[in-house]
Amino acid sequence: MTFSDYDSAPANEHAMKSDPHLFFAEVSLDISRGRCESGIEKLQPYIDHFPDSYLFCLLYAKAQRGIENYALAGEYLRKCCTIAPANQVAWQELLELQAIIAAQDPGTPETMFDPVTDELEKLTAALMGFEPVKTTENADPTPLLEQKQPFSDDMAIAVPTETLATLFTAQGAYKKAIRIYTMLILLKPQNAEHYQQEIDSLLERL
Repeated sequence: MTFSDYDSAPANEHAMKSDPHLFFAEVSLDISRGRCESGIEKLQPYIDHFPDSYLFCLLYAKAQRGIENYALAGEYLRKCCTIAPANQVAWQELLELQAIIAAQDPGTPETMFDPVTDELEKLTAALMGFEPVKTTENADPTPLLEQKQPFSDDMAIAVPTETLATLFTAQGAYKKAIRIYTMLILLKPQNAEHYQQEIDSLLERL
């Protein structure tokens, strides 16, 4: 499918055909200015032509979130996470969306954790059982304790899970575990008391 195939496109057809990046920039500008309905109107005619486009799905999700259509926004954010799991933008948007839904309906037993997140939860659990090759100190100036840290305490955590928090605790990465439990309090407020207890326990170890 090429841009020249869109014979039934609306008035913004020329922008999409001649410079799709400019078209997406215009949609992004609409969303940033709160004109989410306008963004949806521009994207809607092409919704079937870009099922695997991360940018298209992300913009469409943001526009739907802007008009508080959270279910559809979540669907397209999960598409983004499937298309490009390493890109943290959609993950962060999804976490914020989950927090909004949890705040609006505190009685919901679980927030909208999706199959992608469940798969990551299983992967994290599998990693907990992984035994790395034993290492010893050598000419490398980096101490072993620091080598065990997968990333710095300040680096963003795209998908917080209880299993990941447990893994970090076992590694002695208490600050990372505390950050995850803090994020989980927003995502699963029904478990807030348990998470706070874990945080208090970790603070005592620092």
